[in-house]
Amino acid sequence: MWGMSPIDQMICRIGFRQAAYEGIYTPPTTDRRWIQYPGYNGGSDWGGVAVDPRRGWIIANYNDMPNYNRLVPREEANEKGWFPRGDPRLEAQTPGSRGGVPEGAEGAGDPQWGVPYAIDVNAGWRMKSTGMLCKQPPYGGIRAIDIRTGRTVWDRPLGTARKNGPFGIPSMLPIDIGTPNNGGSVVTAGGLIFIAAATDDLIRAIDIETGETVWSEALPAGGQAGPMVYEQDGRQYLVLMTGGHHFMETPKGDQVIAWALPQR
Repeated sequence: MWGMSPIDQMICRIGFRQAAYEGIYTPPTTDRRWIQYPGYNGGSDWGGVAVDPRRGWIIANYNDMPNYNRLVPREEANEKGWFPRGDPRLEAQTPGSRGGVPEGAEGAGDPQWGVPYAIDVNAGWRMKSTGMLCKQPPYGGIRAIDIRTGRTVWDRPLGTARKNGPFGIPSMLPIDIGTPNNGGSVVTAGGLIFIAAATDDLIRAIDIETGETVWSEALPAGGQAGPMVYEQDGRQYLVLMTGGHHFMETPKGDQVIAWALPQR
């Protein structure tokens, strides 16, 4: 348990003691919250992994965050107005809301079809007061794995505190805390890993041998997407779509950005 102050840490520790937690196979509970760790947002998420066939390495970025959940009996969910998507009672509610749950909120009050429960998910286990996570950083990382042996070659936090801070205020600190991340990477024959994915709104090039960042650039919106590399007329290009992400709470955008090696 972690916090920006002793009071924050105390609140998170109390929450831990009050919750059900029996390891990674903790069953869901209705009478109290249970800790889902790892949460459904990671380890690896939809971005998948990249492979360097020459070295025989997997490059995998991942999340390391718990969720703080509770199953909500259907009767209680109905009283809260948590109706399944497509239910006429949901459609009749005020536009932009779902029974007091913000539209699009990840896991908050999702009623689920065909089962006698809704689920209330505190994704990432965030404190209501500051919005910070109860788990000690890092919250995400990137690693290289030797396919032949399964050995981890290197493992580094992915993402800085640049766009993260209490009460939603960006700290602008270039400290590698390892942020939540969504979106994959791409590996070049020259030994570079290109990846955005993190919540600091940066795209970076990482040396595949060491895991060290050798180049980065700020993005106009969240880079939760898989980058693409290609060659045309002997010149190499890197392309990324910066659309943002509601769950990552990164800025929305509609840009497609291309970088290129200098012309010879």
